[in-house]
Parts: sequence; structure tokens; C-alpha cells
Amino acid sequence: MKKTIITRLAVALFIIAPLAACNSSSEPAEEHGEEGEPAKGPHNGRLLKDGDFAVEMTIFEDGVPPQFRVYPTKDGKPVDAKTVQLTVTLKRLGGEVNTFPFKAEKDYLTGQGVVEEPHSFDVEVVAVEAGKRHVWRYASPEGRTRITADAAKAGGIEIETVGPATIGETRELYGTVQLATTARSEIRGQFPGRIVSVTKQVGDTVKRGQLLARIESSESLQVYPVYSTVSGVVAERNGNPGDVTFDRALYVIIDPAQTTVVFNIFPKDLAAIQPGMAVQIDTMEGTAIAAARLGQYLPDGNAEAGTALVRASVPNRGGRLRPGMALRGRVTINAVQVPLAVRTEALQRFRDFTVVFANYGQDYEVRMLELGRKSPEWTEVLSGIKPGTPYAAKGAFLIRADIEKSGASHDH
Repeated sequence: MKKTIITRLAVALFIIAPLAACNSSSEPAEEHGEEGEPAKGPHNGRLLKDGDFAVEMTIFEDGVPPQFRVYPTKDGKPVDAKTVQLTVTLKRLGGEVNTFPFKAEKDYLTGQGVVEEPHSFDVEVVAVEAGKRHVWRYASPEGRTRITADAAKAGGIEIETVGPATIGETRELYGTVQLATTARSEIRGQFPGRIVSVTKQVGDTVKRGQLLARIESSESLQVYPVYSTVSGVVAERNGNPGDVTFDRALYVIIDPAQTTVVFNIFPKDLAAIQPGMAVQIDTMEGTAIAAARLGQYLPDGNAEAGTALVRASVPNRGGRLRPGMALRGRVTINAVQVPLAVRTEALQRFRDFTVVFANYGQDYEVRMLELGRKSPEWTEVLSGIKPGTPYAAKGAFLIRADIEKSGASHDH
């Protein structure tokens, strides 16, 4: 991720873990400084000592991308940088390894490569001077914290994986539940006649094949049964024993599982919202109901509201929907498929960056992002995190608060 940070000589104050070093005889190097704090050199960098030889580690980013600058000394005096061979290896959370060779410049050595954010890694420094090899290892965490699985669950932290997404403008629609046109069935006698008996009342549940009535045919005087041709609920019963049926429907049965949502479309949205578009249907409180597709515009509109009407079929499998119930729909227009995106609600501010928190087991660590297009649900990622990386899609603000509380960051 490219960015310009106008700062002074910034230093890699690689804090927290104690320093371990060994020379050619595998003797541990000496480190000076207050307990828990690494020793610092004249450039305010971390000072690594092994006998009379030392290197001071800094990260320089004044008008340039972050790069290592390392100052070698012997007995506290500068050493000709050309006489020192230096390699730094960074091992990052998630398994990524970065190795930096160095080139002598003036009284320091410059790392050949950009030290990408976050500056959070385990560090190995290998220096060879006057035929003697010096090795130091230490941890330099930044923007990192550890949260147990139980604590993460209790805090509402949910993990998703960075990957492709569809980003566009979201338009909200408002509509009401109606029965589908196919939900209404009329049950008639086969022949006109006198109703002998009926078995169901309005509101009763019936199953297909169930006996509904017996009718005495006016022609043959034979009594024949009337069975339900569908399952559902009795909405109408148009006859009682002794009545003559003629050709009217004896029963009207509706299937409450066959429901639709009729949405109002305002004139400004008519060109953008088209039949066949995907619509996410929720309750007015935001609870998800179903994903569906818009059907054709209805011939008649809503004259009172001045809107056109469009229908979306939503099967009422759980019985949650009732005719007249108000619902909300969300349609994405001008949709674009992007190769890499994160949930918009996962984005947090950390120092001068917009970040998400990558997740590795119980460890969470910042990933500084360069962003592109944005919608209420998704934000495109241009750089800063790799595809397939697990990250905190929900509850990220709790992770940020935990990091800020622990002070696990360094100044730039």
C-alpha cells in the first residue's frame, strides 16, 4: 500500500520481547537499558550489542516508503558501513517472511526493500564484521492482541474471509405482503344440487383429498362427495345444508404459504430498478426474511402514493408472513464485481490508517488498507491484505479498543 507519510527519522522501536543474540562462540550478547525497555542509540533506534560491536536499528520514512537504516558502531564509535555485511529477516503473523539485504551509504546501511505495514514481526538480524558473525533475534509486535475464543464469542466477534464481492448503490424499497394469485382455489360441486352436509368452517385447515361436503344431484338424485383439491385454509364457505349449489364455488381455500411482496417504486427509481434484479427482503426492524428477484411491473400502480408496483415471490415456509404486513427491500444498482472486498462495518481507524483486523487463531493484528469503491455492505480493497485472509467482520471495534488499551503500537 503506497502512501506518503511526512515524518522525521522514524525508528523501529521494536518493543516488548527481550533480546537474544549470539556471536561466533554462541555467547549471549549484552543489552543495556531500563528493565522491559530496549536500549536506544543516538538515532533513537533500538541498539543491539554483542561485545564491543553494536548496530542501531531504525526505520526511515521521511518522504520515502519505510526502509531500514542501520548504524554500525564499535566501542561506541561509527564503523565504516562498507565493512559490514548485514541481513534482516522478518517473520510475520500468518507465515509471511521478508528478507532484506543491505547496501552501505555514508555511515549507515540501507535495507533494499520497503518495510510494509504493519511493522509487526519477529526479527532476526545477522551482521558480519571483521570476520565475526553476530546474530540477534527479538519480537516487534504492533497493532496486535490476543483474545480467547470464548471472549471473542461473548463480544460478538465474527470472522469472514477476504474475497470477491459485488459493490453498488443500494436502493431501499417498501412494500406489503399479499397472497400470490395462485394461492386462491375455488371448490365446486361436479353437478348442481342440494347440499346434504358440510364438514368445514371458515378458518379451518384442510388437506388435499379431504371430504368437504355431500351434494344430492338435481339430475340423478344421487348423493356424491366433494373433496378438496388443495391444502390450505378455508377462506369462504358459500352454502349450508339444504341450500342449492348451482354453479357458484362452495368453498374458497387459500394457501398461506404462497405469498408475495408488492413493492412501491418511486418515479426517480423506475429507470434503475428493473425486473429480474435481486432483492434482499427484511422486516422493518431489519431481520432478514429472504432473498428473491423482482418480477414484472404490475399493470396498475399505487395512485395514492404515485408509485409503480412490482412483485417479488417470497414463499411463506415458516408462516412468519401475514397479508398486509409491511416489509423492506434492498436492491443493488450499478453493481460491479470486485476481486477483493471486506465488510464495510469491519473497517476501523488505527493511527492514520483505515484497517481491518486479520485473525490467526486467538491472535488479531491490523492490516492497513488502500480502499476503492464502497457500499453500505462492502468496501473494495486495492491493497494491504491478501485474498483468503480471515478477518474480524463483526466486533472489530472491540479488538481496536483492546489494542489501544494495551498500547501495542509504535509512533511513526
